[in-house]
Amino acid sequence: MNLLRRRRFLQSTALAVPTVLTGGASAAATLVPPHLEGLADLFRRDPRAAALAWFREAKFGLFLHYGLYSILGRGEWVMLREKIPVAEYEKLKDRFTARRFDADFITDLACEAGMRYVNITARHHDSFCLFETAQNDYHAKASPARRDLIAELAEACQKKKLGLFLYYSYALDWRHPYFYSNEVSKWNMARPAYPTPEPSYKFQKDEDFRHYIEFVHAQLRELLTHYGPLAGLWFDPIMGYYSRPDLFPIEETYALVRRLQPHCLISFKQGATGTEDFAAPERTGQSLEDRVRKLIGEESARIAARAWAANRDKWNEICDTLQPQVWGYQAADDGRHLDAQETLRRLGAALGRRCNLLMNTGPLPEGEIHPEDVATLRECGRRIRADGWPLPQPPAAPHTPSPTIR
Repeated sequence: MNLLRRRRFLQSTALAVPTVLTGGASAAATLVPPHLEGLADLFRRDPRAAALAWFREAKFGLFLHYGLYSILGRGEWVMLREKIPVAEYEKLKDRFTARRFDADFITDLACEAGMRYVNITARHHDSFCLFETAQNDYHAKASPARRDLIAELAEACQKKKLGLFLYYSYALDWRHPYFYSNEVSKWNMARPAYPTPEPSYKFQKDEDFRHYIEFVHAQLRELLTHYGPLAGLWFDPIMGYYSRPDLFPIEETYALVRRLQPHCLISFKQGATGTEDFAAPERTGQSLEDRVRKLIGEESARIAARAWAANRDKWNEICDTLQPQVWGYQAADDGRHLDAQETLRRLGAALGRRCNLLMNTGPLPEGEIHPEDVATLRECGRRIRADGWPLPQPPAAPHTPSPTIR
């Protein structure tokens, strides 16, 4: 299928999803998302209920952090931590080839590992997109790669009946001129702490933030209408929301998703409103409420506590990474990635907390999966096929972990 035909196919599939509710039996039979085909009857009655039922049985997913930061090999927060100016960081786009990004290999590896879904950074905090967007030219299709990586992965996931989640940096953007500044937030990660003012930043007053929201909603419409039925949207980072919840029309955003794809699950880390379909904390850590109180303040801590209280007893997800700490590729971690035994132990711990495990790999600069991670995931799949799924390991504390905040 050539690229133009594939894009039209994916667009028509996505746009047709809401019509399942009224399109009749024959239409519905052809429009059930491939990953939900085993729940077709329930999907026709209640698409969201079918998606939630599927998610509870999914157990294991593959997370990929891939973008311009992969070229530098120093983690996905390198722009902020090293205070790289916007114009200098943008030059990485001219080096982005994704020459070895292979959607078929990635999805085959997920299947071989026993995983039932894939989640990829469609847009991370640096604002570079792996999908073609009409909102700017800061995307993979406009780079030397000349490819829409999300379109390729969407097609491969549909073919193999894997669910596709798209990670989207909803509450942080280090490039957009109208994202809020550190000065109007108690969170010091909204912008890199440049020694001199960044000339491209234009945010001056709260009303300016609406320009960013319009950009976000336009991109979400693209993701929800160009790439076929999605398993879900995975928003990040929650601290950006807790810092200035008044600036984000979160109910409007969630309504947009549910209107365009009623079955599409929504997650926003530990939760913004408590109406998310599942929470997705990172590993385990100190108390959510105490962490937010310390970093941002009492009112934000109350918002976080209410959302977590509403989400904590759902069937949730723990996200973790095969590298020691970071999520995007870090060359210094070569030789220190998790092995299969530890990965399966963490899978069992997640299941014991009534959670799926979303295990991350940071693809190498040209897009191939790190060979250490390939070996680990293949061995995980071999052991699952030979011995069955790891027995759920009960938690020492409440059944859902106290989340790490980012």
